[in-house]
Amino acid sequence: MFTLRQALASAAAALSLAACGPKETPEPAQNPSSAIDAAQDVLNRGSTGQLDPLFAQAAREFDVPADLLKAISFTETRWQMVHGEEEFEGMPAAHGLMALRGEAIVRGAALAGVSAEQVRTDAASNIRAAAALLSSYAEQLKVDRKDLGAWAPAVVRLSGISSADAQAGYVHRQVYSTLRNGVVAEGTNGQVTASIMPTPVEAKFAQPSVRAMAAGPDYAESVWHASPNYGSRPAGTDIQMIVIHTCEGEYSGCWGWLTNSAAQASAHYVVNESGSEISQLVAEANRAWHVAASYDCTLNSNVMCGLNTVSVNHFSVGIEHAGFASQTSFPTGQIDASAKLSCNISKDQTVVRDSYHIVGHGKLQPNNRTDPGPNWPWSTYISKVKEFCNDAPAAGIVVDTNNANNNASVAEFKVSSNWTVSSGTPGYYGSNYYFASTEALSDPATFRFNLAAAGTKTVQAWWTAGTNRSSAAPFIIWNADGTKLGTVYANQQANGGKWVTLGTFNFSAGWNEVQLSRWAAEGYVVIADAIRIE
Repeated sequence: MFTLRQALASAAAALSLAACGPKETPEPAQNPSSAIDAAQDVLNRGSTGQLDPLFAQAAREFDVPADLLKAISFTETRWQMVHGEEEFEGMPAAHGLMALRGEAIVRGAALAGVSAEQVRTDAASNIRAAAALLSSYAEQLKVDRKDLGAWAPAVVRLSGISSADAQAGYVHRQVYSTLRNGVVAEGTNGQVTASIMPTPVEAKFAQPSVRAMAAGPDYAESVWHASPNYGSRPAGTDIQMIVIHTCEGEYSGCWGWLTNSAAQASAHYVVNESGSEISQLVAEANRAWHVAASYDCTLNSNVMCGLNTVSVNHFSVGIEHAGFASQTSFPTGQIDASAKLSCNISKDQTVVRDSYHIVGHGKLQPNNRTDPGPNWPWSTYISKVKEFCNDAPAAGIVVDTNNANNNASVAEFKVSSNWTVSSGTPGYYGSNYYFASTEALSDPATFRFNLAAAGTKTVQAWWTAGTNRSSAAPFIIWNADGTKLGTVYANQQANGGKWVTLGTFNFSAGWNEVQLSRWAAEGYVVIADAIRIE
């Protein structure tokens, strides 16, 4: 996505041309359907799969404004082909560019003459179904189809939002704001995939009430939308965790649903797509209903095990984010706004600012939740939380096996496809670890760290222990100039789940390495988890 100012000329040109057991078992990969993969690939390429012609075709077929269709799609999905999950019970998962759900999929499919599965997985069918629904609502509401502002009530009906304030916010500050400001998106090849030129239009729909813009009680930069869905925290309970969620939908529909008593769900906060607005729904002192699981410390690297079997809601604050666990990236503005909020919560509630106390919903409830998804930038996010809180930089460098948790300027992990990622044995550092069978060959897991200046540093390693591990796992220490500084043989059958010192070495400035070799007595595995340099 690039700025409108940069894109207007190229967009116009493009539009004119386009109408620990005995063995480790890795967790299964979460792969979307091949049809959705194909659709998303088209969107990412941005060449043969331009979106503007698809919107234009559906608009002509069902007599609806093309830019209005595009503005709704941008509001709902940022023009991504989503395959949502059910974040809130009673709210079906959203699908496609238009984020259609439940009965809307069935009815839209019938109106467009396609199957419900096509609406879920095919971009053109999804847009056509939404256009057909929007047209039917316009007919029922007697909309003047030539008056763009008059379409607002039909837009609200398509959204499925029931809260009057949320409806107003959706129409005025999201869909019609997009029409007024315009937006252009490009594919990875630089070609325009979809665009809306700025249009001076106002929605003919009631504005949000003054009450709807009052500040929240705990965060001055939030808007207070009180939810009835909360309870009291047990007496003496300290808040020790912040849980990160995705709404599986857009912003207004998210807080609108969570302020409905029928939802029987809530969160303390909801952050909009751009980070320009945050809603507070429940006071931090109260217990919001955002995680349907009791705490299990084995899912969180054996941290806070004294809270096992306690409802996560008792001791946590929940932050929902407009968007989807399946989306490919999250806007910088949203990440910054959320990190600033998490900093504020952590200061007020003395929550530790690390990846064990600021965690994803899916990590705590993995049986039926994945949010915020694999592309949430955890390393960047935690770093920003600390930055907003003016935390002093942590001593030393940690190199994790998940590069998303690493500071890319100083830490990198590299491994061949012969190694298997796993989270099967509790006590791992960060998100997971890798293992490989011992064998007489050169195929190491490599932990790289960049030193700004030469120095004497202590090297520590973290692994998960088990009887199938090597008792002499070879860690080879390399200087930045390619000099081998030594080999340390570690017993990985013991001392799991903690830092174990390998030794102290004199390193040069630049990229130094610690390699875990597979070259050890056969019949075992070696575990690559994390390295710390101090």
